Amino acid sequence: MPSGAFSYALLLALAIALLVAAFTDLKRREIDNTLNLGIALAAPLWWLSLGFGWSDVAWQLGLALLTFVIACVLFALRQMGGGDVKLLAALALWFAPGSFGQVIVLMAMIGGGASIAMAAFNMERVSGEKLRDALGWVVALGWVWAAASVVYALATHQPVISSARLDVVHRALPQAWMLALATLAVVIVFLLGFRHIMRRQKSRLPIPYGVAISAAALWVMGEQALSSPIVG
Repeated sequence: MPSGAFSYALLLALAIALLVAAFTDLKRREIDNTLNLGIALAAPLWWLSLGFGWSDVAWQLGLALLTFVIACVLFALRQMGGGDVKLLAALALWFAPGSFGQVIVLMAMIGGGASIAMAAFNMERVSGEKLRDALGWVVALGWVWAAASVVYALATHQPVISSARLDVVHRALPQAWMLALATLAVVIVFLLGFRHIMRRQKSRLPIPYGVAISAAALWVMGEQALSSPIVG
C-alpha cells in the first residue's frame, strides 16, 4: 500500500484542481471537461492509496452514479450547469458517503446564499414596488444570514441554534400553536419575497456553482486532513 505521503500528494493535486475549477467557473462560467475527467481518472489512485477493496470501490461508484443522476435532473431543470454536474460526480469518487454529504450541505448553503444575493442585485426596479423590493431584500439577507450561520456551525462544530436562543424562543412562544403560526408566517414572507425577486429578474443569471462545489470540497478536505493522518 502506498505511503501517507502519496495520499497527501493526491489530495494536494485534487485541491489544485478544485482551485482551477473555481477560477475558470468564476471567469468563464464553465469548467473544462479535461479537468473533470482528470479528477475522475485519478480517483482509482486514491482508492489504492487507502487500500480499498472491491466492496469499497463499488460503494464509491454507486455514490458517483447516484450523484450524476440527481445532478442531471437539476441540469434538466436548469438549476446546474453541465460542468457542475460532471465535477460533482467526479468528486463523489473521492469522498466517503458521510463526508460527501457534508460537501453537499455546504455546497447548497454557499451556492444558495450566493444565488439569492446575486438575484437580489439583479432585480429590475419598478415604480410603486418599493415595499416589495424591500421585502425581497429582507428575504435575500435572511437567506444569506441563515446560510452563513450553517457554515459557521459546521466549521466550529456548534449547533446552528444555541440552547440559549432556543430558551428565548420558547419563552416568547410558549405554546406549540404559537410556534407553528410564527413558522408559517416566516415561510409565507419568504415565499412572497422570493417570488418577487424571481419576477423582477432583468436577465437569467449564470450562477457559478462550481465555486460553491469547490469551496465545499476544499473545506471538508481541510477539516479531515487536520483531524486525521489520512483523509478517509
